[in-house]
Amino acid sequence: MKIQSSIEIKATAASIWSFLVKPEHISKWCPVETVRYTGEQQTGLNTSFYFEELAIGRLLKLNFIVTEWVINESVAFKLTSGDFVKGYQQRYTIEPTHLGHRFTCYEDVKMPYGVLGSMGGLFRRRISIGRLDKMLVKLKDLAEA
Repeated sequence: MKIQSSIEIKATAASIWSFLVKPEHISKWCPVETVRYTGEQQTGLNTSFYFEELAIGRLLKLNFIVTEWVINESVAFKLTSGDFVKGYQQRYTIEPTHLGHRFTCYEDVKMPYGVLGSMGGLFRRRISIGRLDKMLVKLKDLAEA
């Protein structure tokens, strides 16, 4: 299931960036129960991290690795291991606009169970988009404060 959403934020790219890469800031806008780096490296490509997220009616326990890192512009990560989901990738971009910056989140989640999982993902798509839009409004409010 692929979804994407954007929002205009009247803040500097650096202000937005801090909410994407600092665990103590991520939990303020993203509905994660736990987020932490899992190695000594805490910035840049190949940084590994773990998070727990309440989604799909259950607590997901997921490990990721950073696959893209351009400070104040973009960060992406993909699932390396975890429970329930078969694949998970996210990419955040920050682009300058005449009023501030456009923040965009791309998400691609692959569900298990073949066709049944895909059908379930399609059913949950609208719920996921609504959840993502609420997250972006929280991020906007925090970055503009």
